[in-house]
Amino acid sequence: MSYKITVIPGDGIGKEITDAAVEVLKTVDGKFGLGLAYEYHDAGGTAYDKFGTPLPQSTIDACKASDAVLFGAVGGDKWDDVDPALRPEKAILGLRKNLDLYANLRPVKVADALVDYSPLKPELVRGVDLVIVRELVGGIYFGEKCESEQHDGTERAWDLENYSVPEVERIAKLAFATAKLRRGKVTSVDKANVLATSRLWRRTVAKVAEEHQEVELNNLYVDNCAMQLAIRPTQFDVIVTGNLFGDILSDEAAVVGGSIGMMPSASIGTCTSLYEPIHGSAPDIAGKGIANPMGTILSAAMLLRYSLHEEEAAKAIEKAVDKTLADGYRTPDLWKEGFSKANTEEITRLICQRI
Repeated sequence: MSYKITVIPGDGIGKEITDAAVEVLKTVDGKFGLGLAYEYHDAGGTAYDKFGTPLPQSTIDACKASDAVLFGAVGGDKWDDVDPALRPEKAILGLRKNLDLYANLRPVKVADALVDYSPLKPELVRGVDLVIVRELVGGIYFGEKCESEQHDGTERAWDLENYSVPEVERIAKLAFATAKLRRGKVTSVDKANVLATSRLWRRTVAKVAEEHQEVELNNLYVDNCAMQLAIRPTQFDVIVTGNLFGDILSDEAAVVGGSIGMMPSASIGTCTSLYEPIHGSAPDIAGKGIANPMGTILSAAMLLRYSLHEEEAAKAIEKAVDKTLADGYRTPDLWKEGFSKANTEEITRLICQRI
């Protein structure tokens, strides 16, 4: 068995963090004999500088031909004056469209060693281990919109929220499949007391649930879910919701974890899926060797789990990260008095040693 991984470093610290993740993947490959092969391509501002476009067709083709995509980050003030249609961020939007990346998986698992980094009280955050499954290519973000029109003598703008049954079925099935790999509980989040699309969402998720009797289904309104994430986040296993609500709730949940540098994500496609940390390109620290690569390394673990179905290898990475933190090592963004400071290269080496 062999797997082809397309690596897209992107901009800023993208190369440093993807290099770290590939180093960890090579270590895991050496232990488990996975047969991983890598091909590098450009996207974002780096691609714009080389090719005049943030997403060359050659990058799209390579992604489609690969088993998974490992993505760094794009953007930076260097490209602030570029035509909006050619900004670096268009690369990730283009990949979502071309790869039909219909779902974003955002896990939030708080390591015991990082409990004190959360803004929540330790007794609230200890044991948090949840995944938000966000529909990524539908809803109000992709509906019809009007920037400006005259209505009853005044200017207004509008955005259309809509979902179809197949769109909701697809994301719901992924949520239930994810729950089966975890603790068997799905919380579907909507605003069914107000929105027609949410009522269709709730009906459709309930029908999908009938095919997964071994998984417990609960429903929450989005405002209540937002509150529950702040007061009792340990109650959640898998949260599934639409594009708009998922955008907001996933950022709130990331704060629960205490450090954006630790947060991985997966964008699941119908063929090829993409894995990236949730933080940005951080151009102000690029090239200094102090970037935290752990979000990207944990994204690589998700790549092994969801695209390559190599669960044992994925767990080996996650346990190595936890062990490195438990042993007191911190990158500069996490460092506090009493811990050992480690740069990007050093923390990567320490994680590899623990695999």
